[in-house]
Amino acid sequence: MPVDPEAVVAIDMHTHVQRRADGAPLDETARTFADAAARYFGGEVDEPTVADLAGHYRTRNMAAVLFTVDSGAGSGQSGIPNDEVIDAAAEHSDVLIPFASVDPHKGVLGVREVRTCIERGVRGFKFHPSTQAFWPNDHAHYPMYEEIAAAGLVALFHSGQTGIGAGLPGGGGIRLKYSDPMLLDDVAADFPGMDLVIAHPSFPWQDEALAVATHKPNVYIDLSGWSPKYFPEILVRHVNGPLKHKVLFGSDYPMITPDRWLADFAALAIRDEVRPLVLKDNAARLLKLGRTA
Repeated sequence: MPVDPEAVVAIDMHTHVQRRADGAPLDETARTFADAAARYFGGEVDEPTVADLAGHYRTRNMAAVLFTVDSGAGSGQSGIPNDEVIDAAAEHSDVLIPFASVDPHKGVLGVREVRTCIERGVRGFKFHPSTQAFWPNDHAHYPMYEEIAAAGLVALFHSGQTGIGAGLPGGGGIRLKYSDPMLLDDVAADFPGMDLVIAHPSFPWQDEALAVATHKPNVYIDLSGWSPKYFPEILVRHVNGPLKHKVLFGSDYPMITPDRWLADFAALAIRDEVRPLVLKDNAARLLKLGRTA
């Protein structure tokens, strides 16, 4: 049974699968990056399987978008195979909405993988320009976007600072420059029929992200990766005003738990009529839940 937006209280647009279903430990490279991210976020971080994610959100009467990140070319981490994520999410379709991740450097093979994932029923794709080491507006990657746009699916892009590689020598080789949200302005202009999500408050490029989302009708912002108590005032103003139909609840679980995020969001000066839009309604509309795509 697919997610019924009427049956859940919130939709988390941004969660990560950290461990394969068989519980296999992370390899040395992935372990190094995971430990660095845990330190960046201030403590121990869970490493959930798909089933763990389902249980976490089902007990909270929430739904969640989940994904891995395929970034073999940029960080040496290929992530959990999309097929495994899709198969496992199908067993928990009442609360989980699968996105796929394909390394843009795979070229033609990557385009084929995108097509396969679309045929298997994913609702969108996650890109992480910094860990995948690619310029989002490089036309070499446009064939992937063409497939996503033709299927009417969502492309979600990491933006701004990242905890991946933070504190490691040279940042673990991860370069922040690829995640400037202004690069996504080109993508949004060239693919006006593809819905695009800028993930996270985009430090140090918050103003740029707000400008792109305000200017381009097909661009949304998810609010994951930060506790709401740290949101800059200009972001809160846009959530309450011009972007109230285009901002989305996201936790970045397991880096930040939905419980912590929601508790801090409850204390934020958000208008009563805007809260349900952020927590569920905008995501339900974007993902075409409860109706035929």
